[in-house]
Amino acid sequence: MNTQSRSDSYAAAGVDITAGYRAVELMRKHIAATLTPGVCSDVGGFGGLFELDLTGLKRPVLVSGTDGVGTKLKLAFLMDRHDTVGIDCVAMCVNDIICCGARPLFFLDYIACGKNVPERIEAVVKGVCDGCVQAGAALIGGETAEMPGFYPADEYDLAGYCTGVVDRGAIIDNKTMRAGDAVLALPSSGVHSNGFSLVRKVFDVERRDLNAPVDELGGKSLGETLLTPTRIYVKPVLELLRSVSVRGISHITGGGFYENIPRSIPEGLGARIEKRAVRVLPIFDLIARTGGIDERDMFNTFNMGVGMSVVVPADQADRALAILRAAGEDAYCIGEIRASDERIELC
Repeated sequence: MNTQSRSDSYAAAGVDITAGYRAVELMRKHIAATLTPGVCSDVGGFGGLFELDLTGLKRPVLVSGTDGVGTKLKLAFLMDRHDTVGIDCVAMCVNDIICCGARPLFFLDYIACGKNVPERIEAVVKGVCDGCVQAGAALIGGETAEMPGFYPADEYDLAGYCTGVVDRGAIIDNKTMRAGDAVLALPSSGVHSNGFSLVRKVFDVERRDLNAPVDELGGKSLGETLLTPTRIYVKPVLELLRSVSVRGISHITGGGFYENIPRSIPEGLGARIEKRAVRVLPIFDLIARTGGIDERDMFNTFNMGVGMSVVVPADQADRALAILRAAGEDAYCIGEIRASDERIELC
């Protein structure tokens, strides 16, 4: 740790340089768990270095994604729990690029805070590292910016960026999708990291006891349920891609079913989703009832228990389900692709 760099003037303005050094030292052990053979740099450099292994790739294509955690962070502040939102940050990025068939290689994070509390930053980065391990990506760099007067002292923002690789011939681009294909659901772990502006309004979280057990949630507290981190689907989907002709993947994020499922479907085709087949999680029933939100708005805002949808040929659906289940995903069928000008139909 750097013991020479210190500015009393900067500290008087609210920025503690030494706290940043302390935070880096605390996070080193977590970052070490994410390192993969391609990593060529250590923590603290000006750039993260990664050597590409292109073995088996005829025409490698890099795929990148970036995202943040959004206002779900408000729940972390209220509950003073910071070790899971980093998983959300990673998930929002890697779940997007896996929709193209890309294997995540590395990840970078950005944390902006009002006051750098090293132990809190460590907890956030631990979550990022946990997510990276789940995704098989290395955390090769990041930035922590202390910004007093811009953020409250006990708040922060968190964003991330990832890069993956896929062979050009293996990119999932929906060109082979056909009427009759099956639409499979990969269950979500909860609300994931979208729709929290509405969630916070519905439950009036700033004035609610978030630690009280809730019968509708099986005795779990509302806070614990809402902070459940986003599920990362990378490894099960990569396993699926090795054996099945996947024709489309959608990450169900903001905009729910109506926005995200059509993004993986070509013109002239549409998805017919059986609402009765969707295994809606109790938290969504509670949101709808508490907020008086109609069914269409729920399906147009939240994942409703489906974190990712996958389109495969109908004659490969059973095999796909078996592979996903063997990989830890309790996948199931929720519909089919039809010839239609209506991009999605929930019936």
